[in-house]
Amino acid sequence: VSLLSSNPFFVPVLQKDPSESLVIAVTTRAIFNLEEEHKLYLEKGKEEYTRHQQANQDKPLLPGTAFAFIQVAQYVNEKILESNPAEKELFDILVLSNNSPESGMRIINSVKHYGLEISKFCFVSDEDSTQYLKSHRVKLFLSADRTDVCNALRRGVSSALIFQQEVQAPSTPLRVVFDGDAVLFSDETDQVFREQGLEGAVQYERAMEAVPMGEGPLKSFAMQLGKMRKKFSQEKSPIRTYLVTARSGRDMGIRAIKTLREWGLAIDEAFFMDGAPKGPILAQIQPHIFFDDGLHNIQGAQDMGVPSAWVP
Repeated sequence: VSLLSSNPFFVPVLQKDPSESLVIAVTTRAIFNLEEEHKLYLEKGKEEYTRHQQANQDKPLLPGTAFAFIQVAQYVNEKILESNPAEKELFDILVLSNNSPESGMRIINSVKHYGLEISKFCFVSDEDSTQYLKSHRVKLFLSADRTDVCNALRRGVSSALIFQQEVQAPSTPLRVVFDGDAVLFSDETDQVFREQGLEGAVQYERAMEAVPMGEGPLKSFAMQLGKMRKKFSQEKSPIRTYLVTARSGRDMGIRAIKTLREWGLAIDEAFFMDGAPKGPILAQIQPHIFFDDGLHNIQGAQDMGVPSAWVP
């Protein structure tokens, strides 16, 4: 189905092999705007929330922060299959929800309304629905609930916290921006910086220049995204990836580049900001999602209207 299909109700959903596909789990509050409903749940309780969802089951929910990211992932699948109809390494989206099945019908109807290529739904009336992520071979989990994200990270699943904001119009290609330390890379240099300041961190990086950094919480997701990206030439790829890091390119950039090379992870564009605000460059890139461990960077991105996900 086209990204801008005018007939979204008849979306053929290709069955995908979770052992080969890139499985992304997204909660209902990340993909749809459920802030009013969530407020109702907190103030009036689960029963009133369920009654509201059932009464409005045919009223589509508005898109949430992760909506455009999921929608354009569908476009990437189309391009991959155009190139090779037998390809199995595709995005596979799973909706994970603490809704009961009775209140989940509105979620399914909203997915159908927008023509999203999603057929897997987990409606779990449980405080910790992240226990099912590993069994679905999830490579990335996006949630609007901090506890969910922390639980998923403890279970070894790449995860990030989505902040609700106004949704951007869909556009292609899929653009994903990663921060470096504590996101793609480990937080070893961040720890040195906290203990010894900038000068100590620079000296540490120079001493460790030939040693690749450890992996961060989103490395495995980035690697699989990179594998999909390599199926195309740079000019024709439906995926573009970016590194936007606070590191200084002069003093701390070489080790980052060497680490990416050692991993075999190709990044389309890298920006070493030397501590400067990331918001303006993110506004220029206009990513579908930006991952960072710094809440000040997340706030700066949100101020620019950039869909952001915090990696705690």
